[in-house]
Amino acid sequence: MLERETAPVTTGRPATDEVFQVEEHGIDPIPDAERHGGARDVFWLWFGSNLTFTYVINGALAVAFGLSFWQATAVVVLGGLSFLAIGAAGLSGVRTGTATLVISRAAFGRRGNWPAGLLNWIVSIGYTIVNTVVGTLALEAFFGDLGWNGGHAARALALAVTLALTFAVALWGHATVQFAERWMAYVLAAGFAALLVLVLPGADTSAPAAAPGASGWSLAFVVMFAGPFSYLPMPADYTRYLPRTTSLKALTWSGALGGFVSSVALGVAGVAAATQADMTDAVAGTEGLLPGWFQPLFLALVLGGSVTNSIITLYSSSLNLQVLGIPWSRARAIVISAAVTAAGSLGALFLTDFTTSLLSFLSLLIIVFAPWGGVFLADMVLRRCTYDSAALHADTGGAYGYRSGWHPAGMTALLAGLLFSALTCDSELWTGPLVAPLGGADLTLLGAVVSALVYVLLARRTVAPIQ
Repeated sequence: MLERETAPVTTGRPATDEVFQVEEHGIDPIPDAERHGGARDVFWLWFGSNLTFTYVINGALAVAFGLSFWQATAVVVLGGLSFLAIGAAGLSGVRTGTATLVISRAAFGRRGNWPAGLLNWIVSIGYTIVNTVVGTLALEAFFGDLGWNGGHAARALALAVTLALTFAVALWGHATVQFAERWMAYVLAAGFAALLVLVLPGADTSAPAAAPGASGWSLAFVVMFAGPFSYLPMPADYTRYLPRTTSLKALTWSGALGGFVSSVALGVAGVAAATQADMTDAVAGTEGLLPGWFQPLFLALVLGGSVTNSIITLYSSSLNLQVLGIPWSRARAIVISAAVTAAGSLGALFLTDFTTSLLSFLSLLIIVFAPWGGVFLADMVLRRCTYDSAALHADTGGAYGYRSGWHPAGMTALLAGLLFSALTCDSELWTGPLVAPLGGADLTLLGAVVSALVYVLLARRTVAPIQ
């Protein structure tokens, strides 16, 4: 059965997607009668969810790698431009009414999609842990400002509060997530704008004593692109309720502008802060640059930004579990993701050095997301974002059955990209054998290009748009 591109839609808000009511849908296709909203909703989603202190840390890391203020700012801006791909990828959700990791079955096959889906779930939970830890540290510091230095007890309470705020919104589902991201964005945007005004004037814009070299440049790009690339398995999760008449142009620009503005503004703040203070502990380093009256507000901003970002990654992870075959509703599946996030956050806060763990995690993220994203986007372009919606959800056979559920072209391209990324990765946990011959350069980003090219070469004759 072919998906109809001109199905009728209604604009009334559906009973199954109400704010502060548990969402009934999971990865099942959203019926046309329940579609609602517009492209501007995508702007607020990506704008609000990227008002997170993680981008301040990323900007500071670029300076730590040896880049000057202007060099690091240029990398931040280029990283923000990658949200154009995130915005465009949302069209697949409009066309199919289902989640991104269901749509990726077209590129990898139903069974071939499983290992990639598992890797994406692991990394999305990892990012949720990162933001949860940042929010927890900020709330713990806030407790200290109030005069309570409770040690492990204060940290444990801060973690519990951060997790509760995230879980409550993500559990309610799509409508509540959209609502929370928009209204929290109003407050966070004002606060982070004030942060930028306070930190930017003191930035040291002079050139560094020594050039950063290939290693410094490449690591800065990897860290800066890791954030946007980590969203590639998510765009359709938040566009699947939009009417089919939503245009690609409006969707792309709305999503891109939202993610670009917030990520670049906070990244530049991190760059400016790193030229003035020791950012080994980024929260404490930034706080030390601020006037006393603003410091409690700053800690609240860090907590709020961490929660807004964790909400969307936790929500998407519940859809991901359904894709992996968990026979539960989305609301029940999210409990698994929340439990793993809590366990991982406990480990990051009480067992390891967080800064080192963060750097290692961001350096390795791109090994997975770059090749996967290259295949997914190449497949979307070859198909012109048209899919057989029924076949995406079929248990056997159909257009995406391929060879026993594995798409040879997609899997070969993914493995080629993963191999290239692994060979050229330079991180605390793994250094590829080609890094030294390349002068210390980390080329894992190009894994996306490698996988996309391999996929196009192998699939261009068999993958075509559905008429």
